[in-house]
Amino acid sequence: MAQETYAPQFINPAGLYDPAPNAYSHIAVVPAGHTLVFVAGQGGEAADGRLVNDFRTQLKQAFSNLQTALTSQGLTFKDVVKQTTLIVDHNPEKLKILTEESLQIWPDKQFPVNTLIPVPGLALEGMLIEIDVTAVKR
Repeated sequence: MAQETYAPQFINPAGLYDPAPNAYSHIAVVPAGHTLVFVAGQGGEAADGRLVNDFRTQLKQAFSNLQTALTSQGLTFKDVVKQTTLIVDHNPEKLKILTEESLQIWPDKQFPVNTLIPVPGLALEGMLIEIDVTAVKR
């Protein structure tokens, strides 16, 4: 009899390139019976709505905003299984920064599935990044 798994699994199948250097996984599998929590896109704005015109600063603030939202539901970044990242004027340097900051959040490299979408602009003038996540409540 197969052992039941209660935690989400992150899988990178043979035949696909290793996504770990870019801080994401190819597949996330969520066991039945878990509650999904969807967090709307969070940008780099502080609680007062202020935006600093620096990509890394906005990225750190977006992750901080996500952490606040997750914490309000009793969750952490370890519970995140899906991420969508929108980056204004995406380039290799911004990907490098995203990877570095993601490694701070997921040092065990159990990265969520992530779709990165380059965009020409976002909801607020001056926004450089927006990230939404789906997390699993166990």
